[in-house]
Amino acid sequence: MTTTKYFLSVFLLFLLLQTATAQVVEGKDYTSLSEVDHTFDMAGDDIFGQRFPSENFTYKDKITGVTVNALTTSRHSNSKMYQTHPQWLANGEYIIFSSNRTAKEGSWDRQYYAISTKTFEITQITTGKGARDFHLGWHKNVAYRFKNNTLIEIDIEAILKDVDHNKVKTPEAYEKVLAKVPSTIKPSGLGIDANETAAYFSSKINDEEQAIYKTEFKTGKTTKLVTVPFRIGHLQNNPYVSGELMYCWETGGDSPQRMWLLSIDENGTVTNRSLYEERATDWVTHEVFMGKDKVLFHLMGHLDRLKVNQTGIYSIDLRTSKLTFHGQSHVDGGYWHCNATPDGKWIAGDTFDGKLFRINAENPDDTVLLTQGHRLLSVSPFSKEAHLHQSISPDGKWVLFNSSYLTSNDIMLVPLMGNFKNTK
Repeated sequence: MTTTKYFLSVFLLFLLLQTATAQVVEGKDYTSLSEVDHTFDMAGDDIFGQRFPSENFTYKDKITGVTVNALTTSRHSNSKMYQTHPQWLANGEYIIFSSNRTAKEGSWDRQYYAISTKTFEITQITTGKGARDFHLGWHKNVAYRFKNNTLIEIDIEAILKDVDHNKVKTPEAYEKVLAKVPSTIKPSGLGIDANETAAYFSSKINDEEQAIYKTEFKTGKTTKLVTVPFRIGHLQNNPYVSGELMYCWETGGDSPQRMWLLSIDENGTVTNRSLYEERATDWVTHEVFMGKDKVLFHLMGHLDRLKVNQTGIYSIDLRTSKLTFHGQSHVDGGYWHCNATPDGKWIAGDTFDGKLFRINAENPDDTVLLTQGHRLLSVSPFSKEAHLHQSISPDGKWVLFNSSYLTSNDIMLVPLMGNFKNTK
């Protein structure tokens, strides 16, 4: 090929690419808006590292006047992570959530996404199948998860930086193998030690027993800690105390004794004990750590048989077993989920009909309605509308929650403090 023909072919190829990518209509170039089709329902394929434009939408709550920020607004199932686990990257610059926006029709596949707290742009940070039991680092901008029986650490910070510079590598390039769990064990649930030196998980032994295991990052060693004669659920590590974790007797409803605390001392001795000895008329649910020494939980009040006791939000001191009552909502059924600021001074509690309250932990009479309308049809937990599962940000300024206000499930933010129009 002559030099002239070569340059001519390159020029023609350039023109072809320009024609394929440019969007010029009646003399006006719309190329800069070529990505808007990725918003709302146009989700696209499962592509690691792809970025979606901001979907955030703000509105004034009709009752409280507070500005609510809907971080997602697409007609997909967008959900924050469970309130027992961290929601923000350690640097506070991204919120991590899951969504089925790239799943094929009829598929249950979900991926994890990072949404910028500055621009609200959304980046896909996982791909493929089995993106579950996902746990963010307490102090590092990473995530931990199992790929089959391999425990890995994912460098989320590196992924996001490479996306910014259009230099995304393969998913494996951001993964660090921490340990391989024996094939006879099937990991379920995932907790990360406060020092980020070990992972904890449960596994089924037989139809009647389950066990909790610890896998050390440094040695890769997996050790069985305790065996119990029930299904283990909602395993969560104390974010402030190494070697301490809480889990529940999971039944899908009420259980004989919901909350359990497991701790390992400096000599490796394992202690396993129940928390808050339940009465037959108690229904305990949605326990979560409240600082390093307390656990926050609910005594449910949605059934007549439960109302013989004082129901509502309680905390129990892990060192003294002291029980503290933090109030009960007058809405039918009472409070449902709970979360607290890191200093334990403020609590966020919600109700079955989608109201979200701020509660003074030392004075339940000081209760403020933050926002409402997030479960428009519900007066009980047994519906398909969103479970708020609220989490308070590490700086104590924001409440992150699920909502059915706009679509079946979106993620929203509301300030914890401010001037609200009413109190209850």
